Amino acid sequence: MDAVNTSPSPQSMSTLYSEHQRWLQDWLRRKLGDTHMAADFAQDTFLRILAGVAKGQLPVLHEPRHYLVTIANRVMVDHFRRQALERAWLDALAFAPEPVQFSPEMQLAAIETLCEIDAMLQGLGAKPRQAFLMSQLEGLGYAEIAQRLEVTVSSVKKYMARATEQCLLFLVRTGEFAA
Repeated sequence: MDAVNTSPSPQSMSTLYSEHQRWLQDWLRRKLGDTHMAADFAQDTFLRILAGVAKGQLPVLHEPRHYLVTIANRVMVDHFRRQALERAWLDALAFAPEPVQFSPEMQLAAIETLCEIDAMLQGLGAKPRQAFLMSQLEGLGYAEIAQRLEVTVSSVKKYMARATEQCLLFLVRTGEFAA
């Protein structure tokens, strides 16, 4: 995909939609085997692009279908990751020692927060994410993490610094921590 940022026009978005929406929906239907889900993902793809347009981020597209497939794949990954997080959340609630009841609003807020944390962790890269999770969830020290990841303790320190920075940025972005 060869793209250059430019000032998008409403006409370019309209053209992208009118010329490729049906093709994208058909592509998604073949990939997913579900007409309704394909329609939802196609619309979500264009909504994501439209959100970028609102920020002035629609590139000049030489291969619009490649661009649409890239965005649609991201939409699908986000959807399935969110579903997995929701299942894990509901499983955790089911195994709580006492019956725990959350309002639908509280459940939605918890799931949205989990999705944001997951996205933040995905942005770290594999080894920094693993080091952070080993430290926070398993309580491992840097030397043991280094041994398990087959890296130096110095690398683990860098990974943890990067993870801590991401956590702080997450807290600032969500308003939980004022810089």
